[in-house]
Amino acid sequence: MERKHLSSIANHVLRTTAQELGTSVEHLVEEFEAGWNPEVGDYSRKLMEFCSSKALINLCQNIEERLNNGSYSRFTYDMMLAWENPSGALLEKPQAENEDSKISVNLPPEQDDIPLFYSDLMPLLVNDEPSVGEDAFVWLGSLVPLVADIVNGRFTFETLTAPTGNRLFFPAYDKFLKEIDNFMKHLQKQATPKGVELADDEYILHVEGTATTQRVVRHIEGTSWPGWLTLTNHALYFEASGVLTYDDALKIDLSRDIEHGVKPAATGPWGAPLFDKAIIYESPEFQEGVLLEFPEMTSSTRRDHWLALTKEVLLMHKFLSKFKAESPIQAWEMHARTILSIIRLHAAREMLRICPPDPTKFLIFSLYDELPKGDYVLEQLSESLNKVNIPQPCSAHSILRKMNFSEPTISEEEKGVNEKRETIAGSEDDDKTSLETAINQTRKEEREVVNAKEAIEGLKDEGISENALILMELLKPLKSGFVWFRETLSWERPRTTLIVIAIVTVIVYKEWVGKAISAGLLVLVAKMIQARQEKLKDKQKEITVCTAFESTASTRENIVSAQYMYMTICQIIQQANVTILKLHSVLVSRAPKHANVMMVGIIGLAILLAVTPLKYLIISAVLHWMIMRSKLGKYIKNNQNKRRVKEWWDSIPPTPVRIVDQCL
Repeated sequence: MERKHLSSIANHVLRTTAQELGTSVEHLVEEFEAGWNPEVGDYSRKLMEFCSSKALINLCQNIEERLNNGSYSRFTYDMMLAWENPSGALLEKPQAENEDSKISVNLPPEQDDIPLFYSDLMPLLVNDEPSVGEDAFVWLGSLVPLVADIVNGRFTFETLTAPTGNRLFFPAYDKFLKEIDNFMKHLQKQATPKGVELADDEYILHVEGTATTQRVVRHIEGTSWPGWLTLTNHALYFEASGVLTYDDALKIDLSRDIEHGVKPAATGPWGAPLFDKAIIYESPEFQEGVLLEFPEMTSSTRRDHWLALTKEVLLMHKFLSKFKAESPIQAWEMHARTILSIIRLHAAREMLRICPPDPTKFLIFSLYDELPKGDYVLEQLSESLNKVNIPQPCSAHSILRKMNFSEPTISEEEKGVNEKRETIAGSEDDDKTSLETAINQTRKEEREVVNAKEAIEGLKDEGISENALILMELLKPLKSGFVWFRETLSWERPRTTLIVIAIVTVIVYKEWVGKAISAGLLVLVAKMIQARQEKLKDKQKEITVCTAFESTASTRENIVSAQYMYMTICQIIQQANVTILKLHSVLVSRAPKHANVMMVGIIGLAILLAVTPLKYLIISAVLHWMIMRSKLGKYIKNNQNKRRVKEWWDSIPPTPVRIVDQCL
């Protein structure tokens, strides 16, 4: 029986769920209404969430078979459509040809010379059926972490749907799930590295250097050794190629709680740093580090891929070590979620071969290691991980087990503690609220940083002469102050000099240095408030720099030294311009949030200097400087404050600059 308050797709999901559970639609509705609170509201959507949750428990029991016959992709896609529009008629989608006109393939700068007729796969996976938006995609990922994880689902969706107008069509969704299934089967066929016995909870995640894949080379001083590189969720294994067979694998343990890391490196013949296509692993275990090169004709895509995967495994183990999961089951759940994120990345690379996606958008720890306030998200992730009932039919480790990934041995006692009720992962709204809030705040901060950096890029495109002119223009206010200071010191203004001497003498004698600095800071705040009231940010939307008197003369020098000097000076000037323009933006309240923070900080500093004798502040500063450079200081050092300041500074948009040929 059709329910008029539901859309056609919602009624379809309701009927399919009833068939899946072997019950009637009326019984499902009665069961839902028995536990529904009218104060929550949104009856239709909550009904869809209830039905989808019950159906997904059944789907996850034999998920491999459902993926193979296509029923999982079709049913879950309909769930997303029903959740997105549970009541009323679905909006009609434009015809396929109209959809095609909206689709564009975004190529990275290094691939912008690819012929237009050579398109990517994603724009072709479009039909004229209704499509799914971001919220529905993330909602499904919060229930079943197969196609997405709630932690990075929005970033995954943005990357997947960039070529299709940020809408997910069923052919693309179905193709993505099939690629996930194919790669899982591919991983299960990989051979164990020679001379190695994998741990109980260790699984192969990526392999290269075999006969059917591109080669990997290890550089040791002046020698190079091709070989077979294998990544697991615990370690990297490199098997050097011998005359007839491979040598026993070298193990690079990524799970150890030591000071180790991986970073990009350049290499070339006889160790010459020519080709930026390598990574180097550094730890106390290896004195010179392990240098691995991934030869490639054009870009460094392979190197970046391996770097991201290796870094993800490292960061996962650091996360588990820092937040200390309460039980081995919870630790294995985090392993499973990381493994699934890597599998999703491989599937996306197959779909977006012409324009490989940014690996961090699919990986959890690499993503939030880079994003502003990403550490807050990881803290919330650890709390939600401790609250989740791990042995659930749709949890990450359950999905891997159903896909024929063997489960690590866990004692029955540990299982019994957690197997209190059967539900699906992440279905409790209360547990997700704080995590989603942290994720949304991080995305907001990221957009601010991106907007600020985009404005900076325009400055970096200018040449050395333009940057020099910009710097001179920005320093004009300081120039007049410097002239006054020089004239005062040289007694060119005797009256002014006497007044300055008197003021300085009184301040020093009365020990009013702190009060004088406090007064100066308060004057600065007053100037900022005056600039806000006079709306200088609207009157001076940009700083105009005139090039009418620019000299075009140049000197002949050695090419190499000139180029090096040019690059060095250009970098210094660019950074100086960016710093001054950011400060100008704050001073005129172009960035009001940052201006408020700065004004509050300046007022707080002014109060501190006003009430505290300067000599005590100087003593405290010296003691702090000495302590923080001792062994004790290095032990108690907290980089979080430094990270907060850097994120705050990066998010400040600089004042725009326009270069004109004629002075006004």
